[in-house]
Amino acid sequence: MSDRARERDSERRPVSPAGAGALTALAAFVSVWSYTGAVLPGLWTFVLGSLIVVIVLTGVLGRLATARMRPGIRAVVVLVAQIIAAVVALTAMLAGETALMGLIPTDQSVRLIGLRLQQSVDEIMNGVAPIAASMPMATLLGLAFAVVVILLDQLVAHRQVMLAVLFTSVVGVMPMLISFGSVNIAWFLMQAIVTLLLLRFGASHDRRAPQGVSYSVATSAGVVAVVLALVLAPVLPVASALPGTGPMLTVNADLRLGEDLRRPEGIEALTLVTSAALPPYLRMATLSRFDGDVWRPDSGDRVPLGDGFGERDWADPIKTVDTTVSIRVTGVSSDRLPVPYAPQRVTDVGSGWSAMPGNRTVVSRTQDAAGADYTVQVATAAPTLEQIRASAATGPMADLPADLPPIISQLAHQVTADADTDYDRLIALQDWFRTDFTYSLEAPVTEGFDGTGADAVATFLEKRTGYCIHFAGAFALMASSLGMPVRIVVGYLPGTTTDEKRGKDIVYSVSSDQLHSWPEVHFEGIGWVPFEPTATLGVPTDFQSDSAGGDSGEGPDAPQPSAGPSSGATPTPTGGPAEERDPGSSGAVPLQRLDPTPVTLTVFGILIVLLLPMLVRELRRAARVRRARGGDAMAAWRELSDTLVDLGLAAPEAQTARVRADVLAMTRGVDPAALAPLVRAVEHISYAQSRPDAGNLANPLKIVLAQLAVSVDSRQRVLARLLPASLFTRGR
Repeated sequence: MSDRARERDSERRPVSPAGAGALTALAAFVSVWSYTGAVLPGLWTFVLGSLIVVIVLTGVLGRLATARMRPGIRAVVVLVAQIIAAVVALTAMLAGETALMGLIPTDQSVRLIGLRLQQSVDEIMNGVAPIAASMPMATLLGLAFAVVVILLDQLVAHRQVMLAVLFTSVVGVMPMLISFGSVNIAWFLMQAIVTLLLLRFGASHDRRAPQGVSYSVATSAGVVAVVLALVLAPVLPVASALPGTGPMLTVNADLRLGEDLRRPEGIEALTLVTSAALPPYLRMATLSRFDGDVWRPDSGDRVPLGDGFGERDWADPIKTVDTTVSIRVTGVSSDRLPVPYAPQRVTDVGSGWSAMPGNRTVVSRTQDAAGADYTVQVATAAPTLEQIRASAATGPMADLPADLPPIISQLAHQVTADADTDYDRLIALQDWFRTDFTYSLEAPVTEGFDGTGADAVATFLEKRTGYCIHFAGAFALMASSLGMPVRIVVGYLPGTTTDEKRGKDIVYSVSSDQLHSWPEVHFEGIGWVPFEPTATLGVPTDFQSDSAGGDSGEGPDAPQPSAGPSSGATPTPTGGPAEERDPGSSGAVPLQRLDPTPVTLTVFGILIVLLLPMLVRELRRAARVRRARGGDAMAAWRELSDTLVDLGLAAPEAQTARVRADVLAMTRGVDPAALAPLVRAVEHISYAQSRPDAGNLANPLKIVLAQLAVSVDSRQRVLARLLPASLFTRGR
């Protein structure tokens, strides 16, 4: 065995499995904690906490049980054991009802988990952070963090602390993309502590990874860790507009109250001018999928916006009203453009936008509505009262759960008992909601039914108070129970008049307070017709009889007969006091758009933490060199000893100065002439009665330090600079 091999073996200190496991668990819990800003706490937090304990404990026990095995075999055995433990734990917690003995996954378990993964992707793509806790999200995060914790445990156990720090930092910082543009200071402080502990752990052991298979496992874990972090980053929903753009709002098409209640004070969302007599409702999304708890946004086919929206839903003799609406987005930040119904052509919007012909909305995977200034050509169906009464409400039905509360269907049939046509039944429902119910933001919260799920709707029908998402959700379920195709629209109430004009046209302002949701029902030969059940908001749908004369309801005393809820003579919502404004279907939360600020600041902070050891070590070295220049032999010798520790070279405390100099000259090729003045000065101060005048020791010290650095490979030199082990060991 060579001298360097003996030296390397003598430097290795055994890693305590318990200590490494505790550090892994702490780092993993800190990473998990940061995700509570992206997903609301719930089942997933229990799943991830249990998973961390199981994987780490398996690693600790596995390493203790295999202590006598060769390092390579030991590493593989522990890794396999952790994978098995993670699979069993995940199966028990997420798919136990389909597993053999509740632990061993079966084909049915795999299918169930696959289905939930698909559902979780749906929730992420259609959701806004923080996403509601659900079984699909628990499944996704459980599987992802199983990989994260296993990789992290392997990195720590194999002393790959720099990769572990990088991995935990990237994994932990991703949720800050969703944190309204600010850095989670508490997480940053905890991550800084974890970083220092990892560095201390690495410095207290040999920094070289074990050779053979063990080293391969550690290296592979590092590569997979970095790739995993980079792949996961763009998948999560993100938030926060770019700095300096002012207040920005986005529409959450999930009708979830969590976002609604967090919106800031009302700001101007957009302005518009129109060739019509009154401003239209604007739509951004439709929801026609109901799973019993929430209505989900439609996910139909997309075509390039230039290809248009397809054929109209109506034909002669249904009258068509053509209008033009120009919209300037000032405070909405979203991947959806607000448009009137039914858009035929959108111009001046730029590339990257797509049309969804199925619901006539405009969406994008790459663009943002903020700052858009565009024009929409609109064609609106204007049937007479006789025509819509003669049409049946038919079309694709929403799939409803079989266990809907009976009150929904019972009240629907009771309220519509005297109506003869589908249209009259829907008008009866609309009038019932607007006359027998009251509008309130607070009642659903204080009385515990704030949501759009079937149970919340049942309670709403009993309490008879709520706001737009409750009215729209209840109307939709009741219409569905009557056999009518229905969907919910997310968008804005009509704007209010301003003193501004563009040419001769009045400019209307739409505020964030006017976020809204309303139901639509499909009529054969006419298309989707909106209704306005929300008490005190908007103007109810009311088509005029052909025998009434005029322009079929377009006069000033009647609502517009359009395929968007009519705004009536006064487009401003009359929903009571300003503080009780309708939070709408979405509420306003910061944009789902990448803001580099939180990531940049956090990464910058982590880099500072990583560079702190180097800075402290450089200051210590400079001070010692300065003292050595004045003849301080002990300062020079301490610097030499600490440099040996930093470079991973043996520096036994019991070695005399002369013995150490001989060893360095023989094994490291250090110039004996440069070592000689240092040795003489140390021996003289150690054994002589008077302090000698050693002269300038800085020059020979610098020569020795430079030759020592050259004697090791570049990896050791970099580690010695970035992670000086002498800072974490007892001073010499």
